[in-house]
Amino acid sequence: MSGVIEVRNLKKSYGSLDAVAGIDLDIHQGEIFSLLGPNGAGKTTTVEILEGFRSRDGGQVSVLGVDPAVKGAAARHWRNRIGIVLQSTQDSGDLTVGETLSHFAKYYSNPRHPEEVAVAVGLEEKSKALVRTLSGGQRRRLDVALGIIGNPELLFLDEPTTGFDPEARRAFWGLIEALRQDGTTILLTTHYLDEAEALADRVAVINRGKIIETSTPTELGGRATALATVSWKSSNGVQSERTANPTEFVKSLSNAFQGEIPELIVKRPSLEDIYLEMIGGADE
Repeated sequence: MSGVIEVRNLKKSYGSLDAVAGIDLDIHQGEIFSLLGPNGAGKTTTVEILEGFRSRDGGQVSVLGVDPAVKGAAARHWRNRIGIVLQSTQDSGDLTVGETLSHFAKYYSNPRHPEEVAVAVGLEEKSKALVRTLSGGQRRRLDVALGIIGNPELLFLDEPTTGFDPEARRAFWGLIEALRQDGTTILLTTHYLDEAEALADRVAVINRGKIIETSTPTELGGRATALATVSWKSSNGVQSERTANPTEFVKSLSNAFQGEIPELIVKRPSLEDIYLEMIGGADE
């Protein structure tokens, strides 16, 4: 196994429930990989096994060339190479941002400089502010700062923008892109399909403990070649037609209308459309 993350036939059960039912997974150096799935699909269990927080029942797992089940000194050395940003954290609110970063830097053998990290996540002006005074978006940026302070080769991001307003989410996406450009490999779990589409090089959809498909966001589920829906308004109301050749169809409509087509819309399935079809309904 030579990839950043390589998984073969991973299994984990809780009683009669197969939470992870023999999945394979490969994540390459320097890519952003998003694991998508509804609640209870097995993605959290999978990620926790990869992070070394949960044991597995079967299969092979390699994360940065190491089995996450490793113990002792080997485990401490391995953890120096990864960063983890959990969905929610509880850190001391009575420390300043600068003090918090300096404190956590001491846990690593080759940390990034705290001031450099503060700049990277856009918190340089909050260095002397108490953690408890930060806004939700600023607090999440601190979570990421703590995840990258150890200069990780691999970063786990669990629902990183939950609760963000649209502006804060866009700014956060810029931060993640900057980390990728620095060579960090990122495993992202998110319920926001637009986030996965904007950030991920590849996505995997997991449901009922099995990976349904792994592909790029634009090609998942045959999205790139799916039929387009053309809709327009006629004297009989709104009409629509599904077609594999929307350009030719629009040309024929334009000829029929002798010019402008009223309320013309051409749409291919979104990533969310494909995802919901793959998991068989609403993402609960």
